[in-house]
Amino acid sequence: MSGFVFSQKPIEIESGAGPYLTDTNGTQYLDMGASYAVASVGHGHPAVVQAVKEQAEELLFVQGSYPVAVREALREKLDAIAPGGLDNVWLANSGTEANEAALKFARHATGRSKIVAANRGFHGRTMGSLAATWKEKYKQGFGPLAGDFVHVPYDDPDALAAAVDEETAAVILEPIQGEGGIRPASTAYLERAREVTEEAGAALIFDEIQTGLGRTGTMWAHEPAGIAPDVLTVAKGLGSGLPVSATLVADWIAEDPGNHGSTFSGSPIVAAAAGATLDVIESDGLVENAGTVGGYLKSRLEELEGPREVRGDGLLLGVEVKRGANRHLKHLALDHQILALPAGRTVIRLLPPLIVSETHADETVAALAEVLE
Repeated sequence: MSGFVFSQKPIEIESGAGPYLTDTNGTQYLDMGASYAVASVGHGHPAVVQAVKEQAEELLFVQGSYPVAVREALREKLDAIAPGGLDNVWLANSGTEANEAALKFARHATGRSKIVAANRGFHGRTMGSLAATWKEKYKQGFGPLAGDFVHVPYDDPDALAAAVDEETAAVILEPIQGEGGIRPASTAYLERAREVTEEAGAALIFDEIQTGLGRTGTMWAHEPAGIAPDVLTVAKGLGSGLPVSATLVADWIAEDPGNHGSTFSGSPIVAAAAGATLDVIESDGLVENAGTVGGYLKSRLEELEGPREVRGDGLLLGVEVKRGANRHLKHLALDHQILALPAGRTVIRLLPPLIVSETHADETVAALAEVLE
């Protein structure tokens, strides 16, 4: 039963520091996957570790009905970086929980049930967010799922507009699809999504679980489109490895959210880790670094002869190959000590800690050049 639902890699990790992981044999690996974007400020950042230690000495846990300074401080920090109008913060423990909350809030506030999502989209593995997820592979054996979900082609403004009507509670979209192959939405698509949801009185939900907190070179991946959603979800890199997520909600949604709850919402320990992580992102200029180093990495990757295409923004990049992404990833890890991730069968996904440098980018490109040959 070792691993249970997880496939086991042939590398046993013992420690981590900055952009590196070290195995039990003492071999060091450059982590260009950041454990699915979780290690946003690097592994074991001293400021995050210290914040967790100090909070553990004061208070491990108290349920969310009681005001706690560290929890309130996190809410204030999230409010400060939230898109305009998203002044209400719901804390939870994972990305799928954040999306579950978003869908529940939208249905209750609108009194409607229909949810419009996109082909290739991925929103989580619990029953509601799984219904919003497109790929049948993730759903097999778990049905029946929550009903009244409709999927439309991604980045097709007309198809989206045709699906949204007076029965629609929400549209949920990733500004850049992650599991779907690192596919950015066009500005026109996001603008149309905002337009049609406003006309229908539906909520626009942006799933920034993977794309948020500076990864794409802006705090939020949807920012360049110049619009704001009604609900925004964030997780992964928020807690530097501790389980935490947030659903940021506009006032009109928060006025009638329904009877939602969670025992571990805003645990003091994870709130301390998340608050310290946000502080590091700001103080160390990691949003700007993601844009600069990500742009450099993308330009170097585009010089390679093997890939069909390089997609993405900042430090969320997908390298599409002809076939065998997993085979290439194995060679990257075992032969070059670089860890990366797949995004489907033909895409190598790079989403390293936001602290990586151009030297790390050069090392990755050189290794990929050899692997792809």
